[in-house]
Amino acid sequence: MPAGRRDGEVGDVHALDHAVAELVRRTRFPVAFGGLALGDAIHVTSIHGARTRALEGLVVQASRGLGGRALVEKRPRLALDYGSSRSITHDYDRAVLGEGIATLFAVPVMVGDRARGVIYCGSWAESPVGDVVARPAFAIAEELSSELRIRDEVQRRLTLSPQRTEPIAMPAATREELRETYAELRSIAAVVDDPALRARLDRLERRLAALSQDASEPSLELDVRLSPREIDVLSCAALGATNAEIAATLELKEGTVKSYLQSAMAKLDASTRHAAVVTARRAGLLP
Repeated sequence: MPAGRRDGEVGDVHALDHAVAELVRRTRFPVAFGGLALGDAIHVTSIHGARTRALEGLVVQASRGLGGRALVEKRPRLALDYGSSRSITHDYDRAVLGEGIATLFAVPVMVGDRARGVIYCGSWAESPVGDVVARPAFAIAEELSSELRIRDEVQRRLTLSPQRTEPIAMPAATREELRETYAELRSIAAVVDDPALRARLDRLERRLAALSQDASEPSLELDVRLSPREIDVLSCAALGATNAEIAATLELKEGTVKSYLQSAMAKLDASTRHAAVVTARRAGLLP
């Protein structure tokens, strides 16, 4: 790992490595690699599927090469024939061509308006990259973006006042942002098929829910268990979404959303969705 990374970024690097492994598993590209941004450069720390060691230790400067352009321009970049491409600098030919890569696709990992890193996928022969091929790479970049954003917020809260023992009141705007992030994470997790990734997202969700609990409110012990879909629906309802909006977000039928809401309300002994949300928050089931 490059010198200068804070301890909290170890988890970020692990998340990146999982995303790069997913590129090989879920796309048609046989080789994938990636790195997080440190200063004005991408430090490649994860490589999967490579046949050589040419990519090891690669550091890509901003604006240089395909990944450097993706980092600065904050949009995907493609070189169908990397060796002859005139749209990029060729500072890293020794690494890329040394691996034998012909087609290279670079996708920035955006967290807010900042590119936190770049993930690459490549093939040893020229390969067309249409929407069907690119869509999984975009999905993986979005999943990694969500995980990094949540990790950033968790780390920020943990380091806000490390010596303080009294509860810290969370500003209303921050609490609302956390709740929106939680709902978005739930919607992403709902369509993730990989069990290992689902488990990691679930752990982040629980940490996020616990992090945003109001210390001034007494906690509530409940002997009930909500299903994942009931929590998904409640997390959207907590943001004021209508049944139709929840259905669109979670790709469910509106009647199914209503059924999940009614089931959650019954389990929580709540007569309204608002009361169900309040009870779920006090029990630590929602942020």
